[in-house]
Amino acid sequence: MNNTPEIKDGDQCKVIGGTHKGKSGTATDLNLSKTGHLTITVVQKDGVRFKTLAKNVVVVKII
Repeated sequence: MNNTPEIKDGDQCKVIGGTHKGKSGTATDLNLSKTGHLTITVVQKDGVRFKTLAKNVVVVKII
């Protein structure tokens, strides 16, 4: 049971938990791990990339 909105490749997101809490960027490279957890790679504006669990991010709507 996951109450986070469905994240898609290219969505802007903000990390709300885990090691990278407070960082934000564009979600890429969505992958379902062997244990069944969705992982994503987040690319920041400066080009720095990091991996995190999808449960630790929220989608940011750009207006």
